[in-house]
Amino acid sequence: MLSIVPLLALASTVAAHGYVSSPPAREAGNAAVAACGRSVVNDIKRDNTSHVEGLPELAAKDSGYNAALCNLWLCRGLQFADNAANVQKWTAGQSVNVKVRLTIPHTGNANVSVVDTKTNKIIGKPLVSWDKGYADEKAFYAKTTPKDQIDFNVTIPSDLGSQCASAGACVLQWWWYGTGAKQSYESCVDFTVAAP
Repeated sequence: MLSIVPLLALASTVAAHGYVSSPPAREAGNAAVAACGRSVVNDIKRDNTSHVEGLPELAAKDSGYNAALCNLWLCRGLQFADNAANVQKWTAGQSVNVKVRLTIPHTGNANVSVVDTKTNKIIGKPLVSWDKGYADEKAFYAKTTPKDQIDFNVTIPSDLGSQCASAGACVLQWWWYGTGAKQSYESCVDFTVAAP
């Protein structure tokens, strides 16, 4: 006789994939509901690791979605206004520890970059990147995921000038694309760097 317990355990984790657990990443709140609609926010609250590609379909069916205010491809539409209390204050050249929690692997590529929130473009080059082999399934299930994929340091660039001096102007974005699953995952950390 088959047991349903393993199936239930699997069902409860199928939606989960990965997120930045430290420093504090953006979370959904009232500003996200106002911009992105309740369907998107409920999906993210239900699973804070939801992949980006599933969100536009939810948004399209929600009359509360406002495309002008909610860029689903930037921090999954999560809004700075909901996260103003979590702004990190860093200095140029500072080493920042980043911890990622992977819950279901999809081998692919990933990077951590400083992103301009107005343009949704990377400023400079990625601070760290994995061109292939990120979140490898075999390593994950063998509990041998390389530590540098889940607990690593990045150095805050010294050439940001005043671009990231105002809270909300920039995020530190962890971005991962599972090539087999064809799904993107991202977390954003709000921060400032004082102008020189």
